[in-house]
Amino acid sequence: MNVLVTGGAGYIGSVMSRILLEKGYDVTCLDRLFFGTDSIKDIADKITLIKDDVRWFKPEILKKVDAVFDLAALSNDPSGELEPQKTLDINYKGRVRVANLAKKYGIKKYVLASTCSVYGFQEGTLTENSDLNPLTTYAKANMMAEKEILPLANKNFSATVLRQATVYGFSYRMRFDLAINGMTLGYYRDGKIPIMRDGKQWRPFVNIKDASRAFIKVLEAEPEVVNGQIFNVGCDEQNIQIFDLARLVAEACNLPFNYEWYGNPDTRSYRVSFNKIKETLNFKPQITIKKGAKNVFDALKEGKLNPDDPRTITVKWYKHLLEMQQFLKDTAIDGVIL
Repeated sequence: MNVLVTGGAGYIGSVMSRILLEKGYDVTCLDRLFFGTDSIKDIADKITLIKDDVRWFKPEILKKVDAVFDLAALSNDPSGELEPQKTLDINYKGRVRVANLAKKYGIKKYVLASTCSVYGFQEGTLTENSDLNPLTTYAKANMMAEKEILPLANKNFSATVLRQATVYGFSYRMRFDLAINGMTLGYYRDGKIPIMRDGKQWRPFVNIKDASRAFIKVLEAEPEVVNGQIFNVGCDEQNIQIFDLARLVAEACNLPFNYEWYGNPDTRSYRVSFNKIKETLNFKPQITIKKGAKNVFDALKEGKLNPDDPRTITVKWYKHLLEMQQFLKDTAIDGVIL
């Protein structure tokens, strides 16, 4: 079976692609490669790599595809606000395009990577049936994609939405702009954990390998079990307030609990129920927060991760790319880039 992973060279996609290969699947990776090819260079000969964009790739590539994991997106809230219209074009319209083309070309299963941030700020424990309250362009684009893609589902086309908790853990395209990863980097670099004010906000978490496993659970499930369904991805035990999360990271790194505040009080706070995915797909994350944080901390100590790589802070790298694009335009003479 050939699985197309859009964003397959990204933070989650580069890990997911490897897990798919290990399980015997063929993998096609569609990615703009804004962050280069380092994340997939050791598996380049084992996958089909297509450097392209979900907004305009040639549909013919879908002829040899059996399932789609749609991960391609401008990721996280700060990046989504850089150019909101581009975020909507890619994260909403681009993914709706992928889903429609997948259905047209007879692909049996399509899985959309959404996010629990669509819940925004709400009290209580939220289920897949709870009202949505997206507070950022990134979250709104996910909600819009969900609402337009799920109705495509029919007996011949299985469409599933996975609302992922905040992902953490080691990746081949590392990100240090995610809560647990960023806290771990702060400890490694400065001996202090950065905590976004006021620390009382609730957030659910899931390790990157467990998040990848959830997609494969959907892939391997009977279509009638997952078709047209939304699943929150994570576990109840990893719903946690940010200040308490920082304590766990400190324990994982076996260091004194030193911290520093940053930013304004977070406007997002939500606890999520993961009972549906547990009961329906027998999905239960295998990696704890402490284990995931320790893996990142050890990778930093062992030199497997570069703490100074500018690509690990997504919004900063996108800003760099935008600045370079403008520089090339400004230095072009008669249409020729110097």
